[in-house]
Amino acid sequence: MPEGDVLRLTAQRLDQALRGAPLVRAELRWPTAAAADLVGRTVLSCESYGKHLLTRFDDGRTLHTHLRMEGSWRVERTGSVAAAARAPHVRAVLATERWTCLGLRLGMLDLLRTHDEARLLSHLGPDVLGADFPTSGIAEGERRLAEQGTRPLCDVLLDQRVVAGFGTIWMAETLFTLRCHPWTPAGSLDAEGRRRLLGTGHRLLSRSVDIGRTRGLGEVPRAVHGRLGSPCRRCRTPVEVGQANEPPYERPVFWCPTCQAPGRGVEVSRPA
Repeated sequence: MPEGDVLRLTAQRLDQALRGAPLVRAELRWPTAAAADLVGRTVLSCESYGKHLLTRFDDGRTLHTHLRMEGSWRVERTGSVAAAARAPHVRAVLATERWTCLGLRLGMLDLLRTHDEARLLSHLGPDVLGADFPTSGIAEGERRLAEQGTRPLCDVLLDQRVVAGFGTIWMAETLFTLRCHPWTPAGSLDAEGRRRLLGTGHRLLSRSVDIGRTRGLGEVPRAVHGRLGSPCRRCRTPVEVGQANEPPYERPVFWCPTCQAPGRGVEVSRPA
Protein backbone atom coordinates (compact mmCIF):
# COMPACT_ATOMS: atom_id res chain seq x y z
CA MET A 1 0.00 0.00 0.00
CA PRO A 2 1.40 3.44 -0.86
CA GLU A 3 2.75 5.26 2.19
CA GLY A 4 2.72 8.84 3.37
CA ASP A 5 5.58 9.95 1.12
CA VAL A 6 3.83 8.66 -2.00
CA LEU A 7 0.57 10.36 -0.99
CA ARG A 8 2.35 13.66 -0.28
CA LEU A 9 4.01 13.63 -3.72
CA THR A 10 0.73 12.65 -5.37
CA ALA A 11 -1.06 15.53 -3.66
CA GLN A 12 1.62 17.96 -4.80
CA ARG A 13 1.34 16.80 -8.43
CA LEU A 14 -2.45 17.07 -8.37
CA ASP A 15 -2.24 20.50 -6.77
CA GLN A 16 0.15 21.75 -9.45
CA ALA A 17 -2.08 20.40 -12.23
CA LEU A 18 -5.51 21.47 -10.95
CA ARG A 19 -5.36 24.35 -8.52
CA GLY A 20 -6.79 27.66 -9.61
CA ALA A 21 -8.35 26.65 -12.94
CA PRO A 22 -12.01 25.69 -13.50
CA LEU A 23 -12.75 22.07 -14.34
CA VAL A 24 -13.86 21.47 -17.92
CA ARG A 25 -14.45 17.77 -17.30
CA ALA A 26 -15.29 15.89 -14.13
CA GLU A 27 -16.35 12.27 -13.85
CA LEU A 28 -16.63 10.29 -10.62
CA ARG A 29 -17.13 6.70 -11.68
CA TRP A 30 -18.21 5.58 -8.24
CA PRO A 31 -21.72 4.44 -7.27
CA THR A 32 -22.22 6.92 -4.42
CA ALA A 33 -20.82 9.93 -6.32
CA ALA A 34 -21.61 9.28 -9.98
CA ALA A 35 -24.33 11.95 -10.14
CA ALA A 36 -22.11 14.73 -8.76
CA ASP A 37 -21.56 17.72 -11.05
CA LEU A 38 -18.14 19.34 -10.61
CA VAL A 39 -17.73 20.93 -14.04
CA GLY A 40 -16.99 24.62 -13.61
CA ARG A 41 -15.77 24.18 -10.06
CA THR A 42 -12.25 25.38 -9.21
CA VAL A 43 -9.83 23.32 -7.14
CA LEU A 44 -8.56 25.31 -4.16
CA SER A 45 -5.99 22.76 -2.99
CA CYS A 46 -4.98 19.10 -3.05
CA GLU A 47 -3.49 17.84 0.18
CA SER A 48 -2.64 14.56 1.85
CA TYR A 49 -3.22 13.36 5.39
CA GLY A 50 -1.44 10.11 6.12
CA LYS A 51 -2.60 7.81 3.32
CA HIS A 52 -5.65 9.92 2.40
CA LEU A 53 -6.00 12.51 -0.39
CA LEU A 54 -8.22 15.58 -0.08
CA THR A 55 -9.10 17.66 -3.16
CA ARG A 56 -10.99 20.80 -2.10
CA PHE A 57 -13.32 22.77 -4.37
CA ASP A 58 -14.54 26.34 -4.28
CA ASP A 59 -18.13 25.30 -3.54
CA GLY A 60 -17.30 23.92 -0.09
CA ARG A 61 -16.95 20.29 -1.12
CA THR A 62 -13.98 17.91 -0.88
CA LEU A 63 -13.19 14.83 -2.93
CA HIS A 64 -11.64 12.25 -0.60
CA THR A 65 -9.77 9.34 -2.16
CA HIS A 66 -7.68 6.49 -0.79
CA LEU A 67 -5.39 4.37 -2.95
CA ARG A 68 -5.61 1.14 -0.91
CA MET A 69 -3.22 -1.43 -2.41
CA GLU A 70 -3.37 -0.77 -6.16
CA GLY A 71 -4.65 2.77 -6.67
CA SER A 72 -2.83 5.73 -8.16
CA TRP A 73 -3.39 9.16 -9.72
CA ARG A 74 -1.87 10.02 -13.08
CA VAL A 75 -1.57 13.41 -14.76
CA GLU A 76 -1.92 13.62 -18.55
CA ARG A 77 -2.13 16.54 -20.95
CA THR A 78 -5.75 17.33 -21.78
CA GLY A 79 -6.61 16.22 -25.31
CA SER A 80 -4.00 13.46 -25.40
CA VAL A 81 -4.92 9.84 -26.08
CA ALA A 82 -4.13 8.87 -22.48
CA ALA A 83 -6.43 11.62 -21.17
CA ALA A 84 -9.43 10.04 -22.92
CA ALA A 85 -9.76 7.77 -19.84
CA ARG A 86 -11.50 4.90 -21.60
CA ALA A 87 -9.97 2.14 -19.44
CA PRO A 88 -12.39 0.36 -17.10
CA HIS A 89 -10.13 0.85 -14.07
CA VAL A 90 -10.41 4.67 -14.24
CA ARG A 91 -12.47 5.70 -11.21
CA ALA A 92 -12.19 9.50 -11.40
CA VAL A 93 -11.43 12.15 -14.02
CA LEU A 94 -10.72 15.79 -13.15
CA ALA A 95 -9.60 18.00 -16.02
CA THR A 96 -8.74 21.62 -16.68
CA GLU A 97 -8.07 22.96 -20.15
CA ARG A 98 -4.42 22.04 -19.73
CA TRP A 99 -4.21 18.93 -17.53
CA THR A 100 -6.31 15.81 -16.92
CA CYS A 101 -5.92 13.89 -13.67
CA LEU A 102 -6.97 10.24 -13.68
CA GLY A 103 -7.73 8.25 -10.53
CA LEU A 104 -6.89 4.63 -11.32
CA ARG A 105 -8.05 1.60 -9.29
CA LEU A 106 -8.92 3.83 -6.35
CA GLY A 107 -9.83 1.95 -3.20
CA MET A 108 -12.07 4.61 -1.69
CA LEU A 109 -13.89 7.69 -2.97
CA ASP A 110 -16.21 10.10 -1.15
CA LEU A 111 -17.57 13.53 -1.99
CA LEU A 112 -18.33 15.42 1.21
CA ARG A 113 -18.55 18.89 2.66
CA THR A 114 -15.12 20.31 3.39
CA HIS A 115 -16.48 21.13 6.82
CA ASP A 116 -16.82 17.37 7.47
CA GLU A 117 -13.20 16.44 6.71
CA ALA A 118 -12.31 16.42 10.39
CA ARG A 119 -15.04 13.90 11.11
CA LEU A 120 -13.89 11.69 8.25
CA LEU A 121 -10.29 11.65 9.55
CA SER A 122 -11.06 11.75 13.28
CA HIS A 123 -10.01 8.13 13.85
CA LEU A 124 -6.47 8.79 12.61
CA GLY A 125 -3.41 9.77 14.60
CA PRO A 126 -1.32 12.81 13.66
CA ASP A 127 0.09 12.91 10.14
CA VAL A 128 3.80 12.08 10.30
CA LEU A 129 4.37 14.49 7.39
CA GLY A 130 2.11 17.22 8.72
CA ALA A 131 3.56 20.71 9.04
CA ASP A 132 2.78 20.64 12.77
CA PHE A 133 4.20 17.16 13.40
CA PRO A 134 7.56 18.34 14.84
CA THR A 135 5.63 20.29 17.50
CA SER A 136 2.09 19.36 18.51
CA GLY A 137 1.86 16.30 16.25
CA ILE A 138 4.81 14.47 17.73
CA ALA A 139 3.55 15.17 21.25
CA GLU A 140 0.18 13.61 20.39
CA GLY A 141 1.92 10.69 18.69
CA GLU A 142 4.04 10.10 21.78
CA ARG A 143 0.93 10.08 23.94
CA ARG A 144 -0.78 7.51 21.73
CA LEU A 145 2.37 5.42 21.49
CA ALA A 146 2.69 5.31 25.27
CA GLU A 147 -0.79 3.76 25.50
CA GLN A 148 0.05 0.72 23.37
CA GLY A 149 1.30 -1.52 26.18
CA THR A 150 2.73 -4.85 25.01
CA ARG A 151 1.93 -4.39 21.33
CA PRO A 152 5.08 -4.78 19.18
CA LEU A 153 6.47 -1.58 17.73
CA CYS A 154 6.21 -2.97 14.18
CA ASP A 155 2.46 -3.44 14.69
CA VAL A 156 1.99 -0.04 16.32
CA LEU A 157 3.77 1.94 13.60
CA LEU A 158 1.45 0.39 11.02
CA ASP A 159 -1.61 1.38 13.03
CA GLN A 160 -2.88 4.61 11.45
CA ARG A 161 -4.82 5.38 14.63
CA VAL A 162 -1.51 5.97 16.42
CA VAL A 163 0.40 7.91 13.75
CA ALA A 164 -0.81 8.26 10.14
CA GLY A 165 1.49 7.73 7.18
CA PHE A 166 3.76 4.80 8.05
CA GLY A 167 3.64 1.61 5.99
CA THR A 168 5.84 -1.46 5.82
CA ILE A 169 8.74 0.39 4.17
CA TRP A 170 9.15 3.27 6.61
CA MET A 171 8.22 1.20 9.63
CA ALA A 172 11.13 -1.13 8.82
CA GLU A 173 13.54 1.64 7.89
CA THR A 174 12.77 3.66 11.02
CA LEU A 175 13.31 0.68 13.32
CA PHE A 176 16.54 -0.24 11.54
CA THR A 177 17.90 3.30 11.77
CA LEU A 178 17.45 3.17 15.55
CA ARG A 179 18.75 -0.43 15.82
CA CYS A 180 15.42 -1.33 17.38
CA HIS A 181 14.09 -4.89 17.60
CA PRO A 182 10.79 -4.78 15.65
CA TRP A 183 8.90 -6.76 18.29
CA THR A 184 9.92 -4.56 21.22
CA PRO A 185 6.79 -3.83 23.33
CA ALA A 186 5.72 -0.27 22.57
CA GLY A 187 5.01 0.42 26.24
CA SER A 188 8.63 -0.30 27.16
CA LEU A 189 9.92 2.85 25.44
CA ASP A 190 10.63 5.78 27.70
CA ALA A 191 9.75 9.35 26.74
CA GLU A 192 13.06 9.95 24.97
CA GLY A 193 12.72 6.68 23.06
CA ARG A 194 9.25 7.62 21.86
CA ARG A 195 10.50 11.03 20.69
CA ARG A 196 13.45 9.50 18.86
CA LEU A 197 11.27 6.89 17.17
CA LEU A 198 8.68 9.32 15.84
CA GLY A 199 11.23 12.02 15.05
CA THR A 200 13.30 9.55 13.03
CA GLY A 201 10.25 8.40 11.10
CA HIS A 202 9.33 12.00 10.32
CA ARG A 203 12.87 12.71 9.10
CA LEU A 204 13.04 9.61 6.87
CA LEU A 205 9.68 10.20 5.22
CA SER A 206 10.43 13.90 4.72
CA ARG A 207 13.73 13.00 3.07
CA SER A 208 11.94 10.53 0.81
CA VAL A 209 9.54 13.28 -0.30
CA ASP A 210 12.45 15.62 -1.03
CA ILE A 211 14.31 12.99 -3.08
CA GLY A 212 11.16 11.82 -4.83
CA ARG A 213 10.24 15.35 -5.86
CA THR A 214 13.47 15.85 -7.79
CA ARG A 215 14.78 12.37 -8.65
CA GLY A 216 11.88 9.93 -8.21
CA LEU A 217 10.98 7.54 -5.41
CA GLY A 218 13.00 4.80 -7.08
CA GLU A 219 16.11 6.74 -6.04
CA VAL A 220 15.29 6.69 -2.32
CA PRO A 221 17.81 4.36 -0.62
CA ARG A 222 16.53 1.56 1.61
CA ALA A 223 18.63 -0.18 4.21
CA VAL A 224 16.52 -3.29 4.87
CA HIS A 225 13.08 -3.22 3.23
CA GLY A 226 12.90 -5.57 0.26
CA ARG A 227 16.48 -6.77 0.84
CA LEU A 228 15.82 -10.30 2.17
CA GLY A 229 19.05 -12.29 2.23
CA SER A 230 21.21 -9.31 1.25
CA PRO A 231 24.00 -8.29 3.64
CA CYS A 232 23.15 -5.63 6.19
CA ARG A 233 24.83 -2.39 5.21
CA ARG A 234 26.13 -1.99 8.75
CA CYS A 235 27.28 -5.44 9.83
CA ARG A 236 26.93 -7.70 6.72
CA THR A 237 24.50 -10.08 8.47
CA PRO A 238 21.85 -11.29 5.96
CA VAL A 239 18.61 -9.32 6.23
CA GLU A 240 15.65 -11.38 7.44
CA VAL A 241 11.91 -10.94 7.18
CA GLY A 242 9.34 -11.46 9.92
CA GLN A 243 5.68 -10.64 10.41
CA ALA A 244 3.76 -7.71 11.83
CA ASN A 245 0.10 -8.06 12.79
CA GLU A 246 -1.98 -11.22 12.90
CA PRO A 247 -3.68 -12.81 9.86
CA PRO A 248 -5.44 -11.68 7.75
CA TYR A 249 -3.71 -8.30 8.28
CA GLU A 250 -0.14 -9.57 8.43
CA ARG A 251 2.60 -7.49 6.84
CA PRO A 252 6.31 -8.20 6.22
CA VAL A 253 8.97 -6.76 8.51
CA PHE A 254 12.49 -6.65 7.09
CA TRP A 255 15.18 -6.41 9.75
CA CYS A 256 18.79 -7.21 10.68
CA PRO A 257 18.99 -9.85 13.44
CA THR A 258 22.38 -8.51 14.58
CA CYS A 259 21.88 -4.74 14.52
CA GLN A 260 18.32 -5.11 15.77
CA ALA A 261 18.77 -7.82 18.37
CA PRO A 262 16.36 -7.66 21.33
CA GLY A 263 17.36 -5.07 23.91
CA ARG A 264 19.22 -2.82 21.48
CA GLY A 265 18.23 0.49 20.01
CA VAL A 266 15.96 3.23 21.30
CA GLU A 267 15.72 3.90 25.02
CA VAL A 268 13.46 1.66 27.08
CA SER A 269 11.99 2.38 30.49
CA ARG A 270 13.93 1.01 33.43
CA PRO A 271 12.00 -1.05 36.02
CA ALA A 272 11.30 0.85 39.22
